[in-house]
Amino acid sequence: MNVTETLTEGLKREFKVVISADDIDTKINERLSELAPTLRLPGFRPGKVPAQLVKKRFGQSVLGEVLEKSVNDSSQKAIDDRGLRPALQPSIEVTSFEEGKDLEFSLTVELMPEIDPIDFSAISLEKLVATPGDKEMNEALEKLAEQHKGSEPITTKRASKIGDIVVIDFKGSVRGEPFDGGSAEGHQLELGSNQFIPGFEEQLVGKKAGSSIKVKVTFPEPYSQPTLAGQDAIFDTKLIEIRESSPIEINDEFAKLFGLDDLEALKGALKGQLEQELSQASRAQLKRKLLDILEEGKTFDVPKGMADQEYESICRAINQSSAEETREENQEETAPDASLSEEDKKEYWKIAERRVRLGLLLQEVGRLNNIEVTEEEVKGALFKEVSRYPGQEQQIMELYQKNPEAMASIRAPIFEDKIVDFITEMATVTEKIVSPEQLMSPPEEALDQPSEKSKKKPAKKAKPKKKAAEAKKDKK
Repeated sequence: MNVTETLTEGLKREFKVVISADDIDTKINERLSELAPTLRLPGFRPGKVPAQLVKKRFGQSVLGEVLEKSVNDSSQKAIDDRGLRPALQPSIEVTSFEEGKDLEFSLTVELMPEIDPIDFSAISLEKLVATPGDKEMNEALEKLAEQHKGSEPITTKRASKIGDIVVIDFKGSVRGEPFDGGSAEGHQLELGSNQFIPGFEEQLVGKKAGSSIKVKVTFPEPYSQPTLAGQDAIFDTKLIEIRESSPIEINDEFAKLFGLDDLEALKGALKGQLEQELSQASRAQLKRKLLDILEEGKTFDVPKGMADQEYESICRAINQSSAEETREENQEETAPDASLSEEDKKEYWKIAERRVRLGLLLQEVGRLNNIEVTEEEVKGALFKEVSRYPGQEQQIMELYQKNPEAMASIRAPIFEDKIVDFITEMATVTEKIVSPEQLMSPPEEALDQPSEKSKKKPAKKAKPKKKAAEAKKDKK
């Protein structure tokens, strides 16, 4: 094998690899010799088929096998011999081959950048902390009571209004055909809650019990069920009953709805929940500051291929659609950034580079310090994720188990959190007490968080389908 480096450009390397015809012929003969004892042909005893006949009958199929293995093995050897660390799967292109002649192919590799070690002890961080007060406790109790308020039938024959709870039967259709999730009986819907798709609830306002209404709506784009996105639909709806909300009193009896002894026990449980939420927010703020410091202190080229992938991922997220949905709806490929302005393209490209750079930084910290994610940690996170979908646990579990990218999306945040913990343990961290409102204030757009792809942890989680009539318009 002869390897010649033909291009050195930033992180990109190209090589010309030549495997001699003699080497290929030798490997073919070796492979045929391995197969010969197992071959059975009419007129010959097992393992006694003449070598020339074996080559004539099986030479072409063995040639393809040998070529593929030779290219793969030679590529890996060229990379290993030079101590290269590819960032992505190398690109291979056969440039010349005829039977009986040398095999030539090009090998293109994008390398991982060299990242200088970081002195984590020199990093100073401010951690915002808060504790829930009376205001937060009262708001949490009121929100809980609102979620569990009861309802009573109205005592007059008035028409429905915003805030009422209507009991309805409905059957939806698109172009006269019913669809999955488009019908229900005895469904309770609070008017004005925006639980259903836009325009549905408004058409039930001002109607009396016993009314039949043809609710005409258009499914939003995009939509959780791509085949319904943008489609006009009709819901034949029967208004069975109108009910009024009845507030629930916050007392010991209310606490017993949650299996607790009294109101004090409920307050204690809520306080623990609020403290956990504030702790998570505090950690998120600290992590954000740490990532900013890491990124500001490191300037290195990122592999263009990785940045390209991240850029496309961001564009698809902005468009609220995937490549699969685009093909299904339009039956044609379009660039993910086709609808973006030049200004947006530049901005999202910067974000993509930042995300990849941060991901590479964290990956390097993990590599140098032998930080790994255990299978037990993955299992724990997976069970927690699956439990978010009651009644669909088995379906969601199988989805992850059969999809390596989905499993990687479970592993990636665990790895990232372990890296953050490792760094903050060595950094100087000072606490600053703030109000819960300050701590919980929405952070800036999180598009520039570390890329999972740059940590070789790609991921997009599939979500279970929602009922078509009940799904809100997706918001990104």
